[in-house]
Amino acid sequence: MHQAAKPASIGPDHARSWLLVGATQTTRFEAAARSAADAVVLDVEDSVAPTRKDEARAAAEQWLRAGNHAWVRINGFGTEHWERDCRALAATPNLSGVILAMVESPEHVIRTAELLPGVRIVALVETARGVQSLQQIAEARPTFRLGFGLGDYRRDTGFADDPMTLAYTRSQFTIAARGAGLPGPIDGPSVGALGVALADAAGVTAQFGMTGKICLSPEQTSIVNEILSPSVADISWAVQFLRQLDERGGEIRDGSDLPRMARARRILHLAETFGMETDEDYSDWTEPTDVHHC
Repeated sequence: MHQAAKPASIGPDHARSWLLVGATQTTRFEAAARSAADAVVLDVEDSVAPTRKDEARAAAEQWLRAGNHAWVRINGFGTEHWERDCRALAATPNLSGVILAMVESPEHVIRTAELLPGVRIVALVETARGVQSLQQIAEARPTFRLGFGLGDYRRDTGFADDPMTLAYTRSQFTIAARGAGLPGPIDGPSVGALGVALADAAGVTAQFGMTGKICLSPEQTSIVNEILSPSVADISWAVQFLRQLDERGGEIRDGSDLPRMARARRILHLAETFGMETDEDYSDWTEPTDVHHC
């Protein structure tokens, strides 16, 4: 089995790796576009000094007008640059969507949508106050997906960057997203992590039902994609389970068969979406004990 080259387009509802690039760092745009990232995000918010906001916004506009597609992380509602960001991007072609920073209430998303009609909005929740309103934010009609602003959230709460410490918060994101019928939420970044450390961090993301993760360098994207995709064992189990079900004429034997069938079909749908293949003779698998890919 191998993971094929990234398909030409993975929809944002399934996007795993969300690569942030400071919009003033224009020399990095090409590398980001060539990376394995499912979504490239030009950042005009946190990575840009206040005195360079206009420059960053103009650079993002220029990149999009040149025929390139990207998301843009815009400044939070109520800040002096929020309305400028919205009005500029409303007239800019090739915008995939926006990530709205510092969302603390449904109004932030709704007001942003009024200035960006028809544009997908990822609500980036980064404070304790925002987490308290997660369900209402998720249920706001313009919210396309939830994002966890991990760094600012830890700064606001004083929490450590530890899976156990953040378990309750991550669970709330997934519960809110699922309750509102949204795709799985996007987890915050793992600053400086690569290799095993990044794989472990992305594994935590998956364990909590979060299906995307913010990346801070192109090198992180392929690892995140791999960990947030079905494993070869999962795919092989799904193929064989559905084959066995078909061989017995679709007969449901007990109450566990229906959820297992749904899980198997979901795994194979994701494998197809991500351009993955499996060796049908692969046999080193056990039935998945979790449903974080589903």
